[in-house]
Amino acid sequence: MEVTEVLMAGFGGQGMLLSGKLLAYAAMNLGKEVSWLPSYGPEMRGGTANVTVCISERPVGSPYITQPTALLVMNQPSLEKFGVRVKEKGLIVVNDTLVPIKADRDDCSVLYISAGEIAQEAGTVRAANLVMLGAYVGWSGIVEKETTIEMIKKEFARKAKFIPANVAAFEAGFDKGLKLRGEG
Repeated sequence: MEVTEVLMAGFGGQGMLLSGKLLAYAAMNLGKEVSWLPSYGPEMRGGTANVTVCISERPVGSPYITQPTALLVMNQPSLEKFGVRVKEKGLIVVNDTLVPIKADRDDCSVLYISAGEIAQEAGTVRAANLVMLGAYVGWSGIVEKETTIEMIKKEFARKAKFIPANVAAFEAGFDKGLKLRGEG
């Protein structure tokens, strides 16, 4: 396995840092080498926020990436800023609930996920980030579904009432990712 470099971006408060942490923990739980590097503006909510997660069989040389293998974007400014940076033959996952434009890349796979709508159907619109994570995991197979669900349960252990909706949102996204890959 070469290094898989994932960039997740959106506004602060959309949960992309959490999604990155869950992906990193799921990969670590499978014995992978991982780096997790958050980046956010000074605003509490509404500013930009992104996180890079590098996953490999060998130690990761640097958590800083300029050309991700995969990009998950929650908003239009993130797609505009980072979409051009994705490696050729990479993957872009777009939250089309909030991003009205299309990714201008025909050399990458692009998934359009109605994350807000899917999260609402799962029980909470606030879990759109987990729908996006699920779609990426389902499409890529980078980590196991059950391992990621266990990480979600651990993350929300102190707020157990949120576990069912968050897991449901992840699973709905996972199923959508599988379907778009042609396996579901």
